[in-house]
Amino acid sequence: MNQSDEVRHESAIDSWLLSDEITIISPNGFHARPAARLVTAAKKFRAEIRLVRGEGSCNAKSVVAVMGMALDQGQKVRLSASGSDAREAIDTLAPLIAGDLEEEAPAEEKARGEVSAPPAATRADASEEPPNPNIFRGIGASPGIGVGVLYRVVRKDIEVEEKGESPQTERDNLSRALGVAKQQLTELEDKMRVQADAGKAAIFAAHLELLDDPDLLDEANKLISGGKSAAFSWQAAFKEQASRLAGLASELLAARAADLEDVGRRVLMLIAGVKEEKEDYPAESILVAEDLAPSDTASLDRGRVIGFCTVRGGATSHVSILARSLGIPAVVGIDHAVLELPAGTQAIIDGTSGTLLKNPDAGEVTRIRGIQDEHAARRASQLAETLRPAVTSDGRRIEVAANVSGLSDAQQASSLGCDGVGLLRSEFLFLERENAPSEEEQASAYMAIADAIGPGLPLVVRTLDVGGDKPLRYIEQAHEENPFLGVRGIRLCLERADILAAQLRAILRSAGRCGLHIMFPMVSTIGELARAKKILREQQLATGVNDVKVGIMVEVPSAAILARHFAKEVDFLSIGTNDLTQYTLAADRGNAKLANIADGLDPSVLALIGETVQGADGNDCWVGVCGGIASDPLAVPVLIGLGVNELSVSVPAIPAIKARVRELSFSDCRRAAEAVLDMASAEEVREYLRNKFQTV
Repeated sequence: MNQSDEVRHESAIDSWLLSDEITIISPNGFHARPAARLVTAAKKFRAEIRLVRGEGSCNAKSVVAVMGMALDQGQKVRLSASGSDAREAIDTLAPLIAGDLEEEAPAEEKARGEVSAPPAATRADASEEPPNPNIFRGIGASPGIGVGVLYRVVRKDIEVEEKGESPQTERDNLSRALGVAKQQLTELEDKMRVQADAGKAAIFAAHLELLDDPDLLDEANKLISGGKSAAFSWQAAFKEQASRLAGLASELLAARAADLEDVGRRVLMLIAGVKEEKEDYPAESILVAEDLAPSDTASLDRGRVIGFCTVRGGATSHVSILARSLGIPAVVGIDHAVLELPAGTQAIIDGTSGTLLKNPDAGEVTRIRGIQDEHAARRASQLAETLRPAVTSDGRRIEVAANVSGLSDAQQASSLGCDGVGLLRSEFLFLERENAPSEEEQASAYMAIADAIGPGLPLVVRTLDVGGDKPLRYIEQAHEENPFLGVRGIRLCLERADILAAQLRAILRSAGRCGLHIMFPMVSTIGELARAKKILREQQLATGVNDVKVGIMVEVPSAAILARHFAKEVDFLSIGTNDLTQYTLAADRGNAKLANIADGLDPSVLALIGETVQGADGNDCWVGVCGGIASDPLAVPVLIGLGVNELSVSVPAIPAIKARVRELSFSDCRRAAEAVLDMASAEEVREYLRNKFQTV
């Protein structure tokens, strides 16, 4: 920090330091998870740290306080710190705030290309059609449609005694409850992380941070010191803070009141000794509630609950995010009158349009059930045939592999008949932790996944793909103006050769259990590949393992254009269409406003895929696609026609993509590929493919 940084805080004592202005770039400002990341970093310092905006400031170690500042993208803040490590705190935290703390779509999900941004929230517009008293309108938060019966969810109030025993006794009661709640949430977070469910894991990590919130705890302890019981004090503290969040103008931040209510109620039940009985929902339930808690939503029985409607909440709430991850139709912000509907009322929920239709006529029920039956029958047929190989009608074999992010993904993919793992995102071992995983921890995970896939099938392990836009807490990186163009992927690993070497040794220990492949991400030059292969050779000599195939991700245009050179140096090329699309079209794939531009079926992207295949031809180098469009049935014909050998898809898509391949002929696909390369837009390509293959 330079001399100008050491400006004195005008309203503070002389020992306070104040940073320069910092512009917030996180797309959604400081909602729960960005706030939690800042707070986690701030708590590492002994200094007192405050976040300053204009005349106001808040405790930078309090998630609730930081969220309560309602900081939006583009606003300017300063950091103020006092204490022995104040300078270090400001130097560390200022670049963090200046970076993108947005984690609504966790890094693992962004890497998949499956959740690049929450779906656009759609509110049903009553002006579009004549009023229908049987239709209740809200915001479509999770797509899908279903027929079921309404079930009202009502949370019972927890009665508490206001007067407490001695302050020390009540503080002990609160401390014990907080400890148990912390253990419960840690177990939930760990469970989600083992299942590679980054979205849910991040939600419970944010809940954990709320348990240590200093402002919340200070308020509760003040009331306890005044003679109130632990239960009364805790309830008053979290209710007041939740009410403050709910009143904010920002829908995103207001929605986080539900998180605080959820955490608060968990602790309150532990203090009061109340055990909430699990709801026994009827079959085909559509839940209606004032609001649902994230922890309740995460544990819904998908076999009995077909959807839910809530009066409160928004499309960006954690409840909505969880609904999307579970594939449950959801409508939020719905008319309060739904709470008056009798239990057992038949209804149709449409999470796409954001409506609930009560008492539908027999014809409408029949129509909706017909759609559901058609989808279910198609899915059942695909599942029944999923162990069969994916061979076109004219005899061309296409490998359909899986993109996985952990052991549970690999196990499910194996049960669905995958032809191996085309992309193991090793980031699941490195993200959201304070220290790098040990070589032993990594090796154990890789070997378990190799065993799940089985001998003879390929396992393609992508080396650590983080940095820039996906930072790790334990690797220091300077702030980058353009992180997608910065030190990420192989660039970061070459800078931290110690981390790469340890990972390669761990991966090599899986040799012999499967067809082991190692893939380097974000390679843009031959020089980068040469350096990475040198480190790999060193680890092979150290471990005595030679039976491994080597490849690269083709994610930047330079790698596609120079494919003929790369193909001479590697055994395979795997095209990451998500990044290749954003770099080709200069359109951030995480920016919802550019979703209509960042289309993997744009002719320019398809041309680069074709150039990659041509470059590999004749070099004994196979080509796969592991990006998002590999899982899109509409894109499958053109990818096959371009000459791709392997499609690595999201796990649930395996049966559908294998069935799709079997419906096609390679000769038709080849003609289609030639046709689309002469087209001018993604829209033209999509329209052509829909028309040509609609009856296939």
